[in-house]
Amino acid sequence: MASQLYDAGREGCLGAEIDWDGAVIKAALVRGYNFSASHRFVSDVTNAGGSLVAVSGALTSKTISAGVADAADVSFAAVPTGAAIPAIIIFQSSAVTGGADVAASAQRLIAYLDTATGLPVTPNGQAINLSWDNSASRIFKL
Repeated sequence: MASQLYDAGREGCLGAEIDWDGAVIKAALVRGYNFSASHRFVSDVTNAGGSLVAVSGALTSKTISAGVADAADVSFAAVPTGAAIPAIIIFQSSAVTGGADVAASAQRLIAYLDTATGLPVTPNGQAINLSWDNSASRIFKL
């Protein structure tokens, strides 16, 4: 599978329900999950058997240019050992106006990434540093 945007993520961006630079956006290392474009919320990932192995803090230095989303690289501290992690999800963890995290059943999925450099990655108990792609599409492009 190639990295993809969730249909609900596209709709959220176009309908002002996702605010890349105003809301809290996070990344999660995911295993045991098969992508479905119809999934809308983080709870859909976990209800489909996926496991969020590690979740980042809020992405920083977020930018938008020509429909391309980018942010500062991120680190996942002390990721527990286990099987390989094949994918990353990007999601809005807060309300559209920012603030505290909302329930997983309201956290909007944006993107599923499984073709990034270094994926899959097998955690060894240490931090996993994620460097976003520096190509024209960066994290993702609408």
